[in-house]
Amino acid sequence: MIVRTFIARFSNDSSRAVGRVMLAMMCGWGYYVSAETECLAAEIAILKSSSISAYDQAITGFKSTAPSGMIYSEYDVQGDLDQGRKLARKIRASEASLVVAVGLKAALAAKLEIVDIPIVYMMILDPSKHNLTAPNMTGTLLEIPAERQFKLLRAFLPDLRRMGLLSNSGNQAKLKDTIAQAATQSFQLQAYAVESDKDVPQQLRSLLASTDALLLVPDSTVLTNESIGFILESALAKRVPVIGFSPEFTRLGALLSLSLSYGEVGRETGQLAKRILDGDRKLPTKPIPIERLKITVNLKTARFLGIEFPKDVNHLIDETY
Repeated sequence: MIVRTFIARFSNDSSRAVGRVMLAMMCGWGYYVSAETECLAAEIAILKSSSISAYDQAITGFKSTAPSGMIYSEYDVQGDLDQGRKLARKIRASEASLVVAVGLKAALAAKLEIVDIPIVYMMILDPSKHNLTAPNMTGTLLEIPAERQFKLLRAFLPDLRRMGLLSNSGNQAKLKDTIAQAATQSFQLQAYAVESDKDVPQQLRSLLASTDALLLVPDSTVLTNESIGFILESALAKRVPVIGFSPEFTRLGALLSLSLSYGEVGRETGQLAKRILDGDRKLPTKPIPIERLKITVNLKTARFLGIEFPKDVNHLIDETY
């Protein structure tokens, strides 16, 4: 009896999966019989970790480039992984042709519960750290690859050599890779360990005394509501430029920031989803970097520090303060 039940369930799941793939491929190839055809009713399920502005911006961007004529069903995990798994099981039983997981908890829930529908994730820092790999899973990066980041910084700051960053000891392999990538562009990057927020003042003083620029990286131990202003003010007082990863840092006084727009993350993830629904069966095994970056510059800070950017990078600047 148990065997028959398992076989029946497997057959039903397989039939649904084959039906979804065929439907997606037919829609991608343009087999539209009439306005009432089933292609126009193909469904994309959006599973989001919570309702925050950043996720909503990414979802809006996704819908702008994903295949037209799709029906969207949105599910909110509300920050609860168990709730996410329940919703993921509901999605698996639906007729969804593709699942978009927005945020870490949504992606973890989808990976655990959905095995026969393509899953595309977005808005996740360091997906490899959370082992977001499966035959039916791919996604986009929420960070700029170090190689590209330092290449751009070299274009903006051709004379800069010594940089420092404050970081906890969480991901040593990633830190070593960052330092190695910096060296390929002739930057001497030194990391100053911060085990708790109490270490920030002392390590920041050491950094500012021995480096020519401060590179900020996403780190919840280093960057808090209380520390951000202190770090920026201290660096400017020592006439050390700060390089950030958000326009907000630039607005507050950082020299420049290289960042990703949440809307652009969604748009490029939508393009990836379109490839899959158009019949591309080879899912990228590694998350895809976002091509379109946002570069912001604080001209007041540049003047204060006596820094002039090369004229050939002006066209790369998206916003100035």
